[in-house]
Amino acid sequence: MVRIAILGATGYAALELIKILLSHPEAEIVAVTARQDGSPHIESVHPSLAGCLDLVCEDLESAQVAERADFAFCTLPHGLSSAVIPELLAAGCRVVDLSPDYRLNDASVYEQWYGVVHTDPTRLGSTVYGLPEVWAERLREAELVANPGSFTNAVVLGLGPLLAGQDVEPTGIVIDAKCGVSGAGRSPKMMTLFPECNESVSPFSVARHRQTPEIEQVLTQIAGQPVETVFIPHLVPMDRGILCTIYAPLTRSVDENQLLDRLREFYAEKPFVRVVDHLPSTKDTLGTNFCDITVRCYRGRAIVIACLDNLVKGAAGVAVQNFNLMCGFAETTALLPGAHRRRRSERSGEAE
Repeated sequence: MVRIAILGATGYAALELIKILLSHPEAEIVAVTARQDGSPHIESVHPSLAGCLDLVCEDLESAQVAERADFAFCTLPHGLSSAVIPELLAAGCRVVDLSPDYRLNDASVYEQWYGVVHTDPTRLGSTVYGLPEVWAERLREAELVANPGSFTNAVVLGLGPLLAGQDVEPTGIVIDAKCGVSGAGRSPKMMTLFPECNESVSPFSVARHRQTPEIEQVLTQIAGQPVETVFIPHLVPMDRGILCTIYAPLTRSVDENQLLDRLREFYAEKPFVRVVDHLPSTKDTLGTNFCDITVRCYRGRAIVIACLDNLVKGAAGVAVQNFNLMCGFAETTALLPGAHRRRRSERSGEAE
């Protein structure tokens, strides 16, 4: 059993992470941290965990975490992960970081977009980027993995194979993205209050969303040439889910069947990407670690549609995917539908 600590356990992504790991046959959650007074029990923070995990949220130092755990998932806000991860790594604790602190290769770009000085800049550019569908082999030996942003995950999975195959131009790309309210996190904000967001769709962070440089950096690595995008996210009145409609100029005359074949070939051995003929919707991937993708051609453009659950494939699910690869477990462990039921059967000695 791998002993696991979850740092910053009060958020939505942390809750999903706990739920997935409770169904993992090789994982044991031994510590959850939060900077809250009184060391509240985890079920008082997340009532849906009542009777599932008997731990209190503690404000632990990195050395204390490393004493208890072999592996840590950091779900801390940006700027805080990079303050604790160096000590965790020095103590021999492997880490998946769900914050943006190690996603970008350039400290000056990070500081420009996130507005804080990076406290561990020497690891930028060498940290393994946690996109299993592209960099699975690198993940197997990694000590630190930077989990992708949820928008970036959907965009790169949808568009990456077409850029790699030179089917679309690397410029003139427009990304129209829709996200549920949980994507803004659990801390209250004016735009996510019910009277503000209910029955309303609104753009946000136009031309300044912090995942813009991440999207372009990863697509550039896949394409082998600079990629430029116009990224426009929108908040929609639903709890969770991301749907990206991506418009990319074609490099030559092709039909959608050829592009679908490109996607199917790229993801032939990838268990969590489903290339579909129909137009996908967020309900198709709700609560799962799947990303559904399709493509259409229209007036010289590829129109790629990709959707996923921002809290699972966009955060906690891909984090566990990365954990599985890092620890040598089957990539799908605890992530396929019905995994929680199978784990309960194993614990009670029942036949599956």
